[in-house]
Amino acid sequence: MTSIMTNTAAMGALATLRSINMEMETTQARVSSGLRVQAAADNAAYWSIATTMRSDNKALGTVGDALGLGAAKVDVAYTGLNNAIKVVDEIKAKLVAATESSVDKTKINSELAELKNQLRSTAESASFSGENWLYNTDAAGVATAQIVASFNRAADGKVTVGTLDVDVTATILIDTADASRGLLTADVDADALLATPTGTAANYFLIDASASTAAAATGTEIALSATTTEAEVGAMLRVVDNILENLTDAASSLGAVKSRVDMQNDFVSTLMDAITKGVGRLVDADMNQESTRLKALQTQQQLGIQSLSIANNSSQGVLQLFR
Repeated sequence: MTSIMTNTAAMGALATLRSINMEMETTQARVSSGLRVQAAADNAAYWSIATTMRSDNKALGTVGDALGLGAAKVDVAYTGLNNAIKVVDEIKAKLVAATESSVDKTKINSELAELKNQLRSTAESASFSGENWLYNTDAAGVATAQIVASFNRAADGKVTVGTLDVDVTATILIDTADASRGLLTADVDADALLATPTGTAANYFLIDASASTAAAATGTEIALSATTTEAEVGAMLRVVDNILENLTDAASSLGAVKSRVDMQNDFVSTLMDAITKGVGRLVDADMNQESTRLKALQTQQQLGIQSLSIANNSSQGVLQLFR
């Protein structure tokens, strides 16, 4: 039946055209943004996951920055320890030379004094961002240093921040508040380092950093004079060798921490890339598919317009009956 009141064909064509236009808007939005899921209305589950993971990835980026800061602190302390090892090694060589009866011990002591000044300078300057793991002036001593190393989300959604702990007490070279806490300022019993100790303590320390306080070392500072005996030089040499071993152990520990920080930093970077890829699989649009679909919808839109035009024109044929 043909009706001039209700154009069923035109209504059908219009509904189809509206549907095509809505699909085109969706496809154009995906093409322009590159996202298949832009809002919760597109896919609530995927949008929620993507939003959470993007937030976690941002937190991991901050962890990466913290690891970089921690790595810098470890590098500075490690560099200072390595330099201290070289200087103490030189002091050891000077003491070996002092065992020769014909050498001028006072001249060697002048060299020792300069080498000890170099150790002080090394310890004081090994600071980064206000932290010095080789030099302490705080009466309370140093605590364990913590480097932010990870951001973790448990299965129940709760988040925690993981840290990498560094035992700074083992790396302090000079402690002006308590000489016993410094590798270079603490007393070392030379008698205990003998193959067969005599039982008579002979304490020596390398650097006198706090002679005016009650916490100063009580032994004898390693220094030479014209009257220094061969036995005393031998005792000093044993103590310096022991200090060198302790410095080497401290540097080895810091080296292990340095390696751990580098590994964790690489892992965090890789993890961030993996999360970004995972989020992309959930919400990114397939541009090949969307561009092909957009082209097809454009064709459908043109056909819809033509169909609507034909449907509208069909009612004009009724007018011919009245002519």
